[in-house]
Amino acid sequence: MLDGSRPVHPAFPIARIPAVQTGLDASWRRCQHDYGLDPSAPTLPDVLSGAELRQACQRAGRVLYSAGPELERLYAALAPVSYTVMLSDMDGVVLTHQAGPAIRRGCRRWHFWPGAVWAERHAGTNGIGTCLAEQRSISVHRNQHWRSGLHGLAGVATPVYDAYGRMAGALNASSFHPTPDGALGVLIASALLQSARQIELNCFMDQYRGHAIMLLGDTAGASVPLVALDRNRHIVGATHAARMQMGLSPTDDINVCLLDDTATPAPDAPLREAQTVAIHTALASARGKVAVAARMLGVSRSTLHRRIRNIAQTQATARP
Repeated sequence: MLDGSRPVHPAFPIARIPAVQTGLDASWRRCQHDYGLDPSAPTLPDVLSGAELRQACQRAGRVLYSAGPELERLYAALAPVSYTVMLSDMDGVVLTHQAGPAIRRGCRRWHFWPGAVWAERHAGTNGIGTCLAEQRSISVHRNQHWRSGLHGLAGVATPVYDAYGRMAGALNASSFHPTPDGALGVLIASALLQSARQIELNCFMDQYRGHAIMLLGDTAGASVPLVALDRNRHIVGATHAARMQMGLSPTDDINVCLLDDTATPAPDAPLREAQTVAIHTALASARGKVAVAARMLGVSRSTLHRRIRNIAQTQATARP
């Protein structure tokens, strides 16, 4: 359904805007009103020089290194459907890619290649650029692209986070011969999500090698909720998802005690949920033995017993 607030692509009548355009409206508005991009201009993304690309790769650091094996695995899964796999930085610069011999020429032709700059401000609505602009997983299929010259392409992208909880770039799978109906999009998005999580996990485990690593609950997005604990069970590192659970931004320094013998956070405190998950995780790992779980958490048994009672009381109060 269309409404008056929706931007209309100048190159096409309203009837040709597909229903799946939902979710890209904001990008089209940015292209039309903020960037002033001509949708009919036959423009492909710019390509950096070799020296500029090397500098971009150096800035990417451990993320690029950690992504290497995962890109190879992801490409092996997507090669049969003629998709190439790319990793970009936050500027939309393709740092590295995987492409088989049969599609390399096409990848060069369409700038699915290291050094290409797919920032939305210049390339219009596209998988990499719009994923970076909105910091969420994006699928852009054929004429969902703002520029009409890109209507033969399809791209799916998801955020990639570094070891400090910062978005570091986008993981992308693209094709210049996509299926007309985009039926593969959901499967490709799922594969990208798993790979993005693995890249973040590789970065985090490498950065906090030698620390105790704890998982704080289930994973819903591209980030895995992990925290790194030192010998005193102070949180010294946290992934993007873990920071969101604890109410911390990627720029906040972390050096907080997960559990201590004195303070009990309010039921609605940001750290409370993380503490609750940590207690449940430790008890599950210890097979219900409080003494063992207390040692894992670095607190006394009396403290853990008290926290367990507090959790039970809070949950009982919350029940209707």
